[in-house]
Amino acid sequence: MKDIGEYTEAVSEYELFSFLSEKIIFKEFTAFSALKTFVLPILKDKRIYPVIMRCFELIKRLNWGFFSEMTAQAHRRLWRELVIPDKNFPDAGDLKDTLQISNLYIAMLDIHGYTKFCMDSRKNLSMMHTLDWMMNTEVRRISTCCQAVSQRERGDEMVVVAASATDALTVTLAIMDYFGKTNVVSDPAIPTRRQGNAEALPVFKCSAGITGGNTQSPLIITEKGNLAGFLLNSGARLQTRANELSSKESRIMVAKQVQMNFMKENQTTKGPLSRNNAIYFFDTGHIEFKGVMIPTCEVVFKAEERYKEQFSEELIRLFGSIRESLWEQRIYLDLMDLLAKIAFAMPPFNVTPPNPVHGMISITNDSFMQLCRLSTKAYSTDEDYPGAVEFLKDFISIVEMIPGFDRLVLDYLRGITDKYDLLLKNYEASIEKEIDERAIEIFQGQYLKAYQAAKNGAAVFEKLKVMGRKSPALTKKKNLWFSLIKAHKDEMEFTLYSGKK
Repeated sequence: MKDIGEYTEAVSEYELFSFLSEKIIFKEFTAFSALKTFVLPILKDKRIYPVIMRCFELIKRLNWGFFSEMTAQAHRRLWRELVIPDKNFPDAGDLKDTLQISNLYIAMLDIHGYTKFCMDSRKNLSMMHTLDWMMNTEVRRISTCCQAVSQRERGDEMVVVAASATDALTVTLAIMDYFGKTNVVSDPAIPTRRQGNAEALPVFKCSAGITGGNTQSPLIITEKGNLAGFLLNSGARLQTRANELSSKESRIMVAKQVQMNFMKENQTTKGPLSRNNAIYFFDTGHIEFKGVMIPTCEVVFKAEERYKEQFSEELIRLFGSIRESLWEQRIYLDLMDLLAKIAFAMPPFNVTPPNPVHGMISITNDSFMQLCRLSTKAYSTDEDYPGAVEFLKDFISIVEMIPGFDRLVLDYLRGITDKYDLLLKNYEASIEKEIDERAIEIFQGQYLKAYQAAKNGAAVFEKLKVMGRKSPALTKKKNLWFSLIKAHKDEMEFTLYSGKK
């Protein structure tokens, strides 16, 4: 055949397929609708329908890129969202090129220790081939079981697209189960146990970011079937943030919209994650990604980390105070409440700082909570703001030593400490001036003489300044501190940033 008009009943199905497939291979047809228009004169012959479907598979394989292995049977939900169906061929159609729909989610996963494994296995290439097979074939199999599609990117990264929040979370955790040899999903319909040579490979941890479920975040499918758009970028940023929070353990960060949609989807028909109470959403506040503020959650799926549920209220209260810029009182006090609640909820710990902290040689859960009470007293009752900021710096050094302490809270502790520390230089200069002006009221007898003499001795002078700062004769400490906060309101704006600048 050289022209469609030459088709007769005498032409074999093989010859027709050869004729059409050549045109598909040479890109004369890249869409099924174009193929159907071309064969319209012979469409009345039902004998050609299997040939047309084989041609559709070829078009899909050559032009659908990321979605080339998607099928109407195995990916029902995705198919419904991504494909414009054909009325004559219900299992065929054209892939949409712009996807501004709410039922679309992207999960970005990264394998920890991939580079080290490749370096360690450079003399045993069979192990590297096995890992390659796991990341391609097995991840694709697991994704299909969850009605999702996946693709490997840049060595140790994987991209997964799903049509519901439940599917997105299920496939992400199922992949983590497979690589980590865990059983969080625990669904017989989604086998995640390694088979064959894969069983011999070590445990791999993963970080993941999931976003989607919002029509304001469109996804574009390029001419080559690749993905582009903000949805893809924000998923990558969430994965990066998960990796920052835990570079050695598996962790999942999701956009808040994913959590809300997951809860909505599981109100009536519960999936395995909801049915088994396998996950908990831990609010992690707003994170800035290239000028865009994204409300986020961490998906807690390890039994040993479920203690985070116990301090979620305190963390949310701190987020609220930060959003409202309540630096005068609430942010410091809410931070202390949060730190104390974490120490109460955490498994027992005992760390020894390089130097004693307020007379404490070692810090346990109880002594940590005692430090929280002392720092609250310094800030709220004593109005000892320099001392209160020093407490914050002590907490940073202590928290960095505590195994398993939540990294997100440490990031907020560091950020808040930096903002309060910003005020100290101006505050101390103003207080020193007032001490000088009211030295006669503050110091009596020998203390006044000592104060005046100590101006030339820095060490003694610093100790007396501490005494001066605590004197009840200073009546404007709080007003001065609060006025400095107001004067530096713009500089005090605090947002936890993640990703590239």
